[in-house]
Amino acid sequence: MKESILIVDFGSQVTKLIARRIREIGVFSQVIPFTEIKKNKLDYSFVKGIIFSGGPKSVKEKNAPKINSFIYNLGIPILGICYGLQLIAKNFGGNVAPSTDREFGKRELLIKRKSPLFNNVIEINKKQQIWMSHSDKISSLPKDFEQIASSQNCEFAVIQNLNKKIFGVQFHPEVVHSIGGKKIIKNFVRDICQCKFEWNMKLFKKEVLEKIKDQVGTNKIICGLSGGVDSTVTAKLIHEAVPKNLICVFVDTGFMRKGERQQINFLFKKNFKIKLKVISAKKSFFIKLKGISDPEKKRKIIGKEFIRIFEDYALKQKNIKYLAQGTLYPDVIESSSKIGKTTVTIKSHHNVGGLPKKMKLKLLEPLNELFKDEVRDLGRELNIPKIFTNRHPFPGPGLAIRLIGEVNEKDISILRKADDIFIKLIKDEGIYDDIWQAFCVLLPLRTVGVMGDKRTYEKICVLRAVTSVDGMTAEAYKFKCKFIEKCANEIVNKVPGINRVCYDYTSKPPGTIEFE
Repeated sequence: MKESILIVDFGSQVTKLIARRIREIGVFSQVIPFTEIKKNKLDYSFVKGIIFSGGPKSVKEKNAPKINSFIYNLGIPILGICYGLQLIAKNFGGNVAPSTDREFGKRELLIKRKSPLFNNVIEINKKQQIWMSHSDKISSLPKDFEQIASSQNCEFAVIQNLNKKIFGVQFHPEVVHSIGGKKIIKNFVRDICQCKFEWNMKLFKKEVLEKIKDQVGTNKIICGLSGGVDSTVTAKLIHEAVPKNLICVFVDTGFMRKGERQQINFLFKKNFKIKLKVISAKKSFFIKLKGISDPEKKRKIIGKEFIRIFEDYALKQKNIKYLAQGTLYPDVIESSSKIGKTTVTIKSHHNVGGLPKKMKLKLLEPLNELFKDEVRDLGRELNIPKIFTNRHPFPGPGLAIRLIGEVNEKDISILRKADDIFIKLIKDEGIYDDIWQAFCVLLPLRTVGVMGDKRTYEKICVLRAVTSVDGMTAEAYKFKCKFIEKCANEIVNKVPGINRVCYDYTSKPPGTIEFE
């Protein structure tokens, strides 16, 4: 086995970002729920370091997540983040209390003493931007620990016990908003844990190909395609592992982008030489969604209808046992993490929380440990053309979750036209690859306008474009005002049914990238 960093998950929405940061620097990492940390259950001989994640609970709560104390006696370096820091402090006799001034978002960290965590990151008595998200704080240090840094409202923002090699930070070094956060994690992994940098995407590809072969055997697999990067990479990966076992199915829901069906046909039949079955199911999806405006219900209905179609198709074939999906880790996190038991549900994804409990097909999700940019890296390893690996994320439910409220064919058609104009203008501007994701949203609201000296009463289109590294956090893309004006004019003049265009500046958090 290869050496690794063990990440203990206490339910944070960004736990997997810790694993991602560690993988970025070339070290294998695995995430384990806190309930699985038992003395005789895991092999700790290959674990070089342990990280406690953050979490939504308070260590002072009656049923707060706990950790078995044996873990502190393994002689393995430990880093606690946010909740993890507070748990360490409590376990070693320190006090944790509610903070009178809670800290959320960007804050400044002041370094007061030397620590191997901050080598070549920040000097003593200097300040640096970090990202906080906490309601409690350490009110008194545990024995044999020392204060390393503070923030405006948190005296013990970083603590350490050098003899035991136990460290704790109240902020989140794993998110991109913490300046130097990746270097802090690297210092822990490389200098404190003494890890070798040997993990990479080529190695991941080799391992996952073997896993697919072992899991599938001689059984056949249906792979659902949405037109997005995730399902494309999933299909290509499985085809490389078991080419004769794979059947790709593209379900035309009626919620696709303009030209999606034609692009999928070209890529898979002409480029990849992969068998492709196209199923037209527009009618059934629109019928199922009639009268439904709640976004959770929409996602779950779409998920169940996808499964019904796949299972009906599988019954007509021979030996199909698996349904492959391009589920990524952010999807799992936002739909209540499978690995943590304290994570709060943000929204269901059609291929996670929207799946029926009893399925006839077994799930195969080879990408569910990866983030979007890692999937793109894997796509390049699989020689998928750049034009596809660099496409913006597109949700499985498609335009149905970008049409706010009840879904109908007329409004989907309006939204599809507006979205096509917006994306084409972005490409013409030469900034498509600078943006993580861009799309249009149609609101169920009408506003008064005037066109050709006549009164109009039409719908509002919202433009959304964000920059991100991994989809876990995002900021609105800062277009030039003239470009937004151009988009608004093009859409209003070329798309009947829209008379007003707005731009969404909301970051994630507090918003999510998609509206629904």
